[in-house]
Amino acid sequence: MSRHSKWSKIKHQKGTEDAKRGVIFTRLAKVITLAAREGGPDPKMNFKLRLAIEAAREENLPKDNVERAIEKGAGKDSGAKIEEVQYEGFLPGGVVIIIESLTDNRNRTSGEIKHFLDKSGGSLGAQNSVTWMFKRAGIVRIGKEASSRGDDFELQLIEHGAEDIKNENGDTVIFTKPEDLQKIRVWLEEQKINPNYTGLEWEAKEKIKIDDPSLKERLEEIFEKIEESEEVNDYYTNIEDSSL
Repeated sequence: MSRHSKWSKIKHQKGTEDAKRGVIFTRLAKVITLAAREGGPDPKMNFKLRLAIEAAREENLPKDNVERAIEKGAGKDSGAKIEEVQYEGFLPGGVVIIIESLTDNRNRTSGEIKHFLDKSGGSLGAQNSVTWMFKRAGIVRIGKEASSRGDDFELQLIEHGAEDIKNENGDTVIFTKPEDLQKIRVWLEEQKINPNYTGLEWEAKEKIKIDDPSLKERLEEIFEKIEESEEVNDYYTNIEDSSL
């Protein structure tokens, strides 16, 4: 999986800390705002908004915050507009990174990310300098109940758009083309299966393993700093999950 799994870990490990909680709430609100602006304020008609609201509820984002974020996206708030900006960069040890940002100030965010990468011993890359090493994929993660449904279940998943199916720590992880993500999510719900996670990610075509303990520690520090930034919504690397 991508480094989104890192984001998930930080939510559970440090979610009780006020500072971390504030960063997570800010990210969730930005995602809701952008989704509402792009596809409208009705989650029944806007799949992206529906997923954003589900993620917000999972993290206990207050209802008032959710409603304000939707109103902002629908144009009822005259504040600064949120836009999605993607950055590509290089880190020590041959690690490459894609950073997704939701920002109301592109210049501020670009400067902060460039400064951080430079300070970390890496560098900011040009457009498409890294993305060619990744592919865009829809990801659906479901719990252990899927393993009891047998081989026919996997065949049905493939019929509904699954390109790959993996077992990760007892969970079933389904990989789809981006355009098939909604279709397979709806089909799973029809089967009375509620996924633990649904989203679009960047998946590295080839992954590297980090064995050097000092490099591992250095990279962990870098990722920790990235996760603390309100400028960053999510990030993805070419590191094997088991390496860190």
